[in-house]
Amino acid sequence: MSRNLRAALILFLLAPLIGEYVLGNIPLSEIGALIVLAPLYGGGALLIREVVRRTGRGWPTILTLGLAYGVLEAGLLDQSLFNPAFEEHHFQAVTPIPALGISALNGYSFVVGHAVWSIGVPIALVESLAWRRRTTPWLGRTGLIVLSVVFIAGSALVFRILLRQEDFMATPAQRIGAATVVLALIAIAFLFRPRTTADRRVPGPGPLGIGAFLVSSIFVAVPENWTGFGLKIALTIVAATALTWWGRGTTWGAAHRFAVAAGALVTYTWLGWILVEKSPGPLIAHAVLVLVTWAFLFVVRQPSIRGDS
Repeated sequence: MSRNLRAALILFLLAPLIGEYVLGNIPLSEIGALIVLAPLYGGGALLIREVVRRTGRGWPTILTLGLAYGVLEAGLLDQSLFNPAFEEHHFQAVTPIPALGISALNGYSFVVGHAVWSIGVPIALVESLAWRRRTTPWLGRTGLIVLSVVFIAGSALVFRILLRQEDFMATPAQRIGAATVVLALIAIAFLFRPRTTADRRVPGPGPLGIGAFLVSSIFVAVPENWTGFGLKIALTIVAATALTWWGRGTTWGAAHRFAVAAGALVTYTWLGWILVEKSPGPLIAHAVLVLVTWAFLFVVRQPSIRGDS
């Protein structure tokens, strides 16, 4: 197997592992669900990564497409954005917006969560692992076509499974609105041009990783009310502004990108303990998964350090 194909496969599997298993939404004992989840999560992350690298764009485009992915999944596929009783949760009980049929706080959390943890973090980590090929495509034209088919098929399968499981369909207005937002975000994503660098001071990888952990931890732990929603917005603006400013510095490199992604992933390793099923089997399995996650971060850290040497 070529190095490019190996990197693509790692990303294909890592995205659902982080997005659902490390988060604790699905216990590791149900690893068989990866067959269904990987085409959606992994297919989406890899497709975004390949398109962005082929068009010479960078992280603003990746994360904006990640937002589009978040709206696609939460609004049109699993429809958790609109379902008032999704998987027996009452997400719309807090910060409701009746006119849209959504919860402001939870809807924002779903979309940004997918953009950061389902798309951004896996891409950043695998590109750190394969740092010599960080900005080059990993798939050829045929591979990209096959990946697109896999992603579409995976999306359709998840939609059908959850439609049968939840017996819920968003209104036509909600679906049209979500589709419009997805298309608008895709268009906005490609307005970003390659970054221009400037001679400016950039924090070291250590402080950046700690900062990413603290900001992302606060983001997921804010109170479930309108104050919490405001805090999420403020944290997003601060983080996006700071990373855009530092990311254009001439000294910004592979170790910095790894530190930010690792800090955010560590947040999921503690959040998962809250969300995972509280019985011996799932708890033991989750402990193993957390240890493997930390080991993976240690392995990925080595190439990212060499990438700046």
